[in-house]
Amino acid sequence: MATIDVTEQSFARTLEGNEIVFVDFWAAWCGPCRMFAPTYGAAAEQHPDITFAKVDTEAEQALAAAANITSIPTLMAFKDNTLVFSQPGALNAAGLEEVIQAVKNLDMDNLRADAAPHHP
Repeated sequence: MATIDVTEQSFARTLEGNEIVFVDFWAAWCGPCRMFAPTYGAAAEQHPDITFAKVDTEAEQALAAAANITSIPTLMAFKDNTLVFSQPGALNAAGLEEVIQAVKNLDMDNLRADAAPHHP
């Protein structure tokens, strides 16, 4: 599956409609973003069960601001509509694959249990 472009209008719908969503915040003028794009695209082809989205921070400034993007590229991963990974900087293919496997293997029930308030 190829990457998809998401906008402020489609962002929430994309997160809600897919179990795992990776989001690449990028801009055309950003050299590291352009270098990361083929790696990200290749990962999208290798993992058709995951949604790989891209957000052009120039075109979607409000969305980038809402996501607190301060440097690009920034990669975010959401699982069950929950942010589980966020890191600025371009990853190499091996690094991206490590993140993908970690997100796939993440047990959301345990994560939610850890986030829930504990009562004695």
